[in-house]
Amino acid sequence: MADNNQSEPAFLIANDHESSTTDTATNSVFQAEPAMPANHGSQGPSHPDIQLDVITTNPKEKENMVSFALPSATSAAPKHNDGGDMRSMSVKLDGQASIEHQIDIHVVDLVEVANNSGFTLADILEGLKYVMDYRIRHGKMLHLNADLMMRLMEALLMNTGHESGSLMKKKPTADADLAFTLFGEFLEEVEEFRRAVGTKSATDLRQSLNIPGRCQPNSTKEQREDAAAILNLLTTRFVQFEDWRELVRPDEHDDAEALIKEFAPRFANAVGAPIMPPVDEEIFPPAALYFDKNSEKLAHMFGSDIHKGLPESSVPKLLAHYGPNALPPPPKPSILKMLWTQVTDLMVIILILAAVAEFAMNDARAATVLLIVVVLNVIIGFSQEFKANRALEALLTLSVPKATVIRDGIQSIVDSKELVPGDLVVLEEGDAVPADLRLCEVSQLDIIEAILTGETVGAEKSIRTIRKRTRKLPLGDCKGSAFMTTVVARGRGKGIVVRTGESTEIGRISKAITSTKTEQTPIQKKLQSLGLWLVFLAVFLCILVIIIGLAYKRPVKDMLEVGISLAVSVIPEGLVAVVTVTMALAVSRMAKRNAIVRKLPSVETLGSVTHICSDKTGTLTEGKMGASGLWTSDNSLYTFSHPKAGAEGSVLIADRTPLAVALSDIPAHSGIHDDRHKTNMKTASKSVTEAPAHLVAASMVSALCCNASVEKDADSPTGFKSTGDPTEVALVVASQVAGFTKSYFENTVGLEKLGEYAFDSDRKIMSVLYVQKVGSSANQLDTNASFILVKGAPEGVLRRCKSYLPPCHDEATDDSEARGNGSFFDYMNKMPAAEMSDEYGNYISERAEAMAGQGLRVLAFAIRKVPLVDATRIIASKKQAEAESNLTFLGLIGLIDPPKAGVKESVAKCKGAGVKVIMITGDHITTATSIARQLGIVDDVDNRVMKGVELDLISEDALADLKPFPVVFARVSPDNKLKIVTALQSRRYAVAMTGDGVNDAPAIKKADVGIAMGIGGTEITKQAADIVLADDDFNTIIEAVREGRQVFDNIKKFIVYLLSCNSAEIFLFLTCASINVELPFTTIQILWANIIADIPPAMSLGVEPAEKNVLTRPPRFPGQGVLTPTMVFVIICQALIQSMATLAVYLIAQKGGIRDAYTLEAQRSLAFANLTTMQLCQSFLSRSVELSVFTTGILENKFMVGAFILSFVLMIMGFYLPGLNEWLGLQNVGYGWVAVFVSVVIQVVLVEVMKLAVRAAVKRENASYNQDYHSRQPTNKKKWGWKSSN
Repeated sequence: MADNNQSEPAFLIANDHESSTTDTATNSVFQAEPAMPANHGSQGPSHPDIQLDVITTNPKEKENMVSFALPSATSAAPKHNDGGDMRSMSVKLDGQASIEHQIDIHVVDLVEVANNSGFTLADILEGLKYVMDYRIRHGKMLHLNADLMMRLMEALLMNTGHESGSLMKKKPTADADLAFTLFGEFLEEVEEFRRAVGTKSATDLRQSLNIPGRCQPNSTKEQREDAAAILNLLTTRFVQFEDWRELVRPDEHDDAEALIKEFAPRFANAVGAPIMPPVDEEIFPPAALYFDKNSEKLAHMFGSDIHKGLPESSVPKLLAHYGPNALPPPPKPSILKMLWTQVTDLMVIILILAAVAEFAMNDARAATVLLIVVVLNVIIGFSQEFKANRALEALLTLSVPKATVIRDGIQSIVDSKELVPGDLVVLEEGDAVPADLRLCEVSQLDIIEAILTGETVGAEKSIRTIRKRTRKLPLGDCKGSAFMTTVVARGRGKGIVVRTGESTEIGRISKAITSTKTEQTPIQKKLQSLGLWLVFLAVFLCILVIIIGLAYKRPVKDMLEVGISLAVSVIPEGLVAVVTVTMALAVSRMAKRNAIVRKLPSVETLGSVTHICSDKTGTLTEGKMGASGLWTSDNSLYTFSHPKAGAEGSVLIADRTPLAVALSDIPAHSGIHDDRHKTNMKTASKSVTEAPAHLVAASMVSALCCNASVEKDADSPTGFKSTGDPTEVALVVASQVAGFTKSYFENTVGLEKLGEYAFDSDRKIMSVLYVQKVGSSANQLDTNASFILVKGAPEGVLRRCKSYLPPCHDEATDDSEARGNGSFFDYMNKMPAAEMSDEYGNYISERAEAMAGQGLRVLAFAIRKVPLVDATRIIASKKQAEAESNLTFLGLIGLIDPPKAGVKESVAKCKGAGVKVIMITGDHITTATSIARQLGIVDDVDNRVMKGVELDLISEDALADLKPFPVVFARVSPDNKLKIVTALQSRRYAVAMTGDGVNDAPAIKKADVGIAMGIGGTEITKQAADIVLADDDFNTIIEAVREGRQVFDNIKKFIVYLLSCNSAEIFLFLTCASINVELPFTTIQILWANIIADIPPAMSLGVEPAEKNVLTRPPRFPGQGVLTPTMVFVIICQALIQSMATLAVYLIAQKGGIRDAYTLEAQRSLAFANLTTMQLCQSFLSRSVELSVFTTGILENKFMVGAFILSFVLMIMGFYLPGLNEWLGLQNVGYGWVAVFVSVVIQVVLVEVMKLAVRAAVKRENASYNQDYHSRQPTNKKKWGWKSSN
């Protein structure tokens, strides 16, 4: 690209004119004819001491980078040993890595520029220009990192379309021109950049590059030169862009043709044509939907034909490049493998070994009990893993075995794996679509796409091209495409294969799900860690006791039995069963609240989440568009109440400011302060004889310029059924609320539709033509009258408007007279029009921006009255420009998807609970931010928002490091969702993700808790999810969070209870072994105590009611184990109280201090009664880890009372039931119950004292969390206990 004749030595940049000439002459790399003009007027650095590698707009980056100075150009230049001038050395001496580093910094800066006042967009682009001019151009660097070039391309395209000026006179900004130039220069110089551009569609480039904006009559010469060069580069080097018309909007083809004629030599490969480095290999068209491409041109691009198909000789080459048309096989879990996983669990292995040892020592009773516990644990664990792996079963039958294809004009049936892009596929009724197709022929073709969209009704297909601003069109809108594994419901058709195998829509989703490793939930990880810790503790204590016994000269066999008994005491056999039952009960409660849980552990996980990533539409909002406000050209403001189908709504009129007054001070009347006019609003009449003229005219456009319908339907919950585009449905409903429907204008007024030009994303407008019916009895409008009604984007409508509909009587003091109430027909017959001045155009722009700033989707209305003869001529011409010109502006209407009732309160509850809500939406950033602010998601602290295109340009690490982390992501893709989840998880946050579409499945599966929508969600999404919301309501999520926290609280309570009881047995055994006294329990007694004292009371703790502060305290610290230091303190204290009291009773009995306890069996029975009773009483003390038992009470949990009675009865049976007492080795305790009662009293007193200290510790923990919540970073791992092992 041209450099304005500026010298560019490759290594030394000199400002000496003579040395510049020498360098240019001695270095052949500078002899190439430049193709693109440089950034005109931009001069390179002239200082003689150049510091290379410091090419960043961020001052902090410069401080950390190595730099060096080169000698002045005027000094003697050092020579190589071959006599060459060192100043002409290649820039490659600086290294490719250095250049890539500089570009990467600039790409990150391009994303951050909106949030960083330290540098401007111009600074960043100038820095990139420097890198291009002095380090890349003229073949200095032909290859750069492909991923970096992809991100650079996206960053430049994000800035090439910026425009300034009013809606009627927009032109590219200086920064946009510089980004445009850089795009062309990188396109010319770097092969990887060209490959990145090759992945874009013509529609993407058409919208981003804005070539027509640079070839207007008022464009500068430099703009036209750049536009011509880039247009030539694209059309000559890329087969998919060879038709320049696809890169320019249809209504601006004339300007582009003039540009091509002006620079004809460039497009004829004459002098001045772009010179590009050679491509190393044949370039194949990228796999894409190509819904914006004509089918004939698409077939030609792949070397195919829409009638004859591909030549057979081309298939091997295409198959080698694109690969076979096969989906990645989903991993089918093996039942035996799942069973083996459960059996080889370390805790189960210890129990099995203990059972084997008991058998070896002829203690079959204890061994049998242990094996029963093992079998129960294995069965429960296996059933849970089996359910968790069902998420992939929906993918097992997604292959299509055969396909009907035409090659070389011959139709045949082939294995679908052999299909390649370019193949011509024939579809018949009942066929499964074998690959992603671009349809080229249809006959009443309907395809059921339920597997992708969830819609069971067949989607009607056509061959029309679709002009959109993105190639990521919603699947339901891809009318010209057919997707792999969908089914033909009726009709027939033909299509060109455009994507195969993993590149297909279902292939991408399948690959994402199968490649995403199934993560353990936090509670699974924590319980597994706890179990591992307990197993090692059991082994250690077992060895310790054996060593102590051997030291006391006890028999080895006896000490082995003691060691095994102690190991069994450590392992809480009932833990898995209690956790499972507790979660199952929570699942039942959540189902009653419309939250269906598919995976039990996710219940607890939802209670621990720190971030909820939620869709906007349908989850946070109603999911239905409605009219919010209308501003008409006479400066009247209207508000719609209850803008829903069938609702008894009305239109409210705000106080009107005369238009002349508003134009005299536009900033004060731009719409920002409209609320001050809404204090005394009046209801507009629904009679045409009383309603304002401009309101009726706007209703006419709203009702007639659309194809949607709203009809009564007794089967619908609302009583009405809407059909058509949601935006058009909202307009139809708005006209119904105003009182002037389509039926009114067609049947009462007598208007008849003659023609229509449908909306497309290039024109951004839709127009219809209506005339007065012949012989109509209405005669309210001129019989010769015809009206062209137009709606669309404000910029699309306004640039076609030459006038506006003025006020009826702007200066009238009477409000009814000023608005022209009841004068609609007279006004339309006269059709006055005021010339569209720059002043009024600016006022409209301000109004539109103010409405958009409120989160409204803004549409403009316009009208044009023409004689009947002109209407006939316009219809016959079939030219959009004939109808959509010389329009009269009528007004602006604002549409919005309103927030759901109660969501704002739920968001506030989340914040009170320390949970950050993140909105993720495909909507525009302004609309998303406005809704988020209304809901309280965006506030003074959390106020960062980010677009999907910005998200694409930064890495996961860079995203995770953003401070503050964005709370709104707009215009995102499903891939962006996965990136957001991964970034948050990399910082050890627990993330819940909601979604409904099949493309959301990978992110939902990756999240700690995946939440699918039950009404709008697809089957694959539900299969990948952990929880399904039956009512698609965000309020249900916060209720599920409450339930999840309650579940973890209860799990924590019975873990504390279990470990306190089991630890008491450990301390008791260790102490007895250490002081060389007989052990107080036998192995079978230990197991019996664990069964009756662990499982029933612990299960009752699982249904403990939620504590009052469950949603007013912060979530657990990320990475925190099940056992915190506070809980360990509680466990040790409670265990010592129980063990020491039991030891005291046991030793007193051995000394003869307790009546009827003189034999070892009687003493063991007393010890058993004492410890088991204290354990049962501990269940009431464990209803709260921190609150006093006198606060929680003992009767509120009826299940616990029943469990206590059951366990106590079982314990008594062990003493007094013949047969059972002999099997357990127990006998009557007698007066020993007095000692048991005294031990319980001591236990209650000491535990209450301990809880005083616990409450103080918990209060400090919560306070520290709240203080550091928004600034917590991974560097604080040690502070927050991230590495807790249990």
